Amino acid sequence: MAEVEIPPYFLCPITLDIMKDPVTVSTGITYDRDSIENWLFFLKKSTCPATKQPLSDTDLTPNITLRRLIQSWCVIHASQGVERLPTPKAPTSRSQLLKLLNDAKSPEKQMNCLQRLKSISYQNQTNKRCMENVGTPEFLAFLIVQKTLDPEYSESKQACEVALSILYSLQLSESGIESISNQEFVEALTKIMQWGSYESRAYAVMLLDSILEVADPAQIVSTTSPLFFLQCTQILKDEISQKATKATLKVLINACQWGRNRIKAVEAGAVNLSIELLLDQSDKRVCEMILVLLDLLCQCAEGRAELLNHSAGLAIVSKKILRVSQVASEKAVKILHSISRFSATAGVVQEMLHIGVVAKLCLVLQVDCGIKIKERIREMLKLHSRAWRNSSCIPDNLICSYPS
Repeated sequence: MAEVEIPPYFLCPITLDIMKDPVTVSTGITYDRDSIENWLFFLKKSTCPATKQPLSDTDLTPNITLRRLIQSWCVIHASQGVERLPTPKAPTSRSQLLKLLNDAKSPEKQMNCLQRLKSISYQNQTNKRCMENVGTPEFLAFLIVQKTLDPEYSESKQACEVALSILYSLQLSESGIESISNQEFVEALTKIMQWGSYESRAYAVMLLDSILEVADPAQIVSTTSPLFFLQCTQILKDEISQKATKATLKVLINACQWGRNRIKAVEAGAVNLSIELLLDQSDKRVCEMILVLLDLLCQCAEGRAELLNHSAGLAIVSKKILRVSQVASEKAVKILHSISRFSATAGVVQEMLHIGVVAKLCLVLQVDCGIKIKERIREMLKLHSRAWRNSSCIPDNLICSYPS
């Protein structure tokens, strides 16, 4: 069968794929709807891809004439295996969305309206932006809060979880996230992390990740209860998905920038769980995030004590040096440095020698690994030169550098 030649004006200038739903931007250039929406709303660009001119607005006008030409061309070439493109659905109007939101306030109509909103949100990015502009996020967040306050939560669970899935699917802008960032909503998400399905728990923690990225620092401290940290560690333990794991680690890292939260996280078992995850972890980014979290937790005495109480704590942190990335090596050395400075009893110092931590540190000094790492290692060797100087793993030139 001969290859079908597609007219160039049927192709999207961004992807060079045949257009399914041609729309025109304010500069007069026509693109496929999915491609230009991805450019504008996901990549957050504000220029025309073809002309590089700023777009005066993000309104997308359907190019009906071109769409009919493409459909006619598909029909003509049907014998050559070309399928006719279906007529795309028009984006939902503002008035339609406002009516749905109003109807959703009625308990009798609520589930039907939520299912309709869910379907609309999945159709295209234009619908998502319009839903955000008419106040859908605020309505859904309020609904979720009310449902989780219901003593008969099991009866409200379905509506709550549908509302949560819609909220997550909207891929809210920063201003949209800020509009739902409040203590009541964080508490509601924490409850869903405790009681919800695996899917809803993942949505909840990913929304929390977005909220903590834009939240006021004071709010982070005030909204993070011991239950919050318990549920975060439980999601890590359950390993719902790699995406949920990364979001949970980011949530904990953001929350643990403050000392009070570090202690709450340690009490929730975050140190032990982080070490267990690190033992079997092969994903580079996850390893880095775990070590960033452990570094924060080891800045408090409780965190260092938990790491030392774990039989594999020192060994696995040391093992990750030079094996993952520069970031991972820096954080691992920083963790060992905290232990060395503030929690190094005679037993800990000997353990570091026996399990190979000291040998690894000496090895790192001999490779190109960054100035900060080497400075911390030299400080550790100076601190414990008396205990380590007779070790065969320390080269003669280092022994001379650090006399007892």
